[in-house]
Amino acid sequence: MRYRLLALDLDGTLLRSDQRIDERDISAIADLQAAGVTVTIVTGRLLSGATVAAKTCAIDGAIACMEGGHLVELTTGETIVHHGMAGELAARVRAVFTGHGLTSFVFDAQGIHHEHAGAPYASYVRTWSPNLRVLEEDAVWQTEPLAAVAVGGEEEVAAARAALAADAVSLFSVDFAISALPGKHALLVRPAGPSKGTALAELCRRAGCSLDEAVAVGDWVNDIPMFEVAGRSFVMGSAPDHVRDKATDVLERVAGAGGGIAEAVRRSWG
Repeated sequence: MRYRLLALDLDGTLLRSDQRIDERDISAIADLQAAGVTVTIVTGRLLSGATVAAKTCAIDGAIACMEGGHLVELTTGETIVHHGMAGELAARVRAVFTGHGLTSFVFDAQGIHHEHAGAPYASYVRTWSPNLRVLEEDAVWQTEPLAAVAVGGEEEVAAARAALAADAVSLFSVDFAISALPGKHALLVRPAGPSKGTALAELCRRAGCSLDEAVAVGDWVNDIPMFEVAGRSFVMGSAPDHVRDKATDVLERVAGAGGGIAEAVRRSWG
């Protein structure tokens, strides 16, 4: 199979733990681009959190952000896909977050809005985007969010997710412990439907290739939809077993160490 597109997750995959990109990976990407292979990004970050990595690797075409909820053409700034939580849906999420005493962070195409109570968690949430803006609570939600994240105690976060279970047709949600903030958990909520898999399909369509001609590289649960549709998929060696099982190949390099992209390129293109 002659692969024509390489799709890269950012955190733990292209980005090392120090948020830099390994020179071996930059060089491997440049070699592919010179050979006419499309290299793109498929990330859970917002656009503003992905642009530095894109510039570092000279990626200037379409990329997918917010797990497929926002696709943007970097060269022109054109929005290709935007799946937001409009009107009543956003109001429902806000009510659940507030009702369970959680601190809200609202994600839109430009960055992240949060109330004053979010200050202690801002350094963690900044992973998604460096553009954070403090607003009064009512103003935080005056947008059409691509997603929202709530931070609080484990029980409160679990209860909030349970409360949103009835909205599963419209909303996707996932909760997880925040390793950088002991005792705190986060709940990410976004519109149901978009995923890294749907994003990869659209990116392949725009690049004029099939999904079978795509190689995807990632390290976490949200990369599984991309693994399931790509012709070949690589998972970082440190990924959980249930994530590793979904990829066609397991890398020797571990998440956050760098060099994994160069390894995937060598194994796919020689």
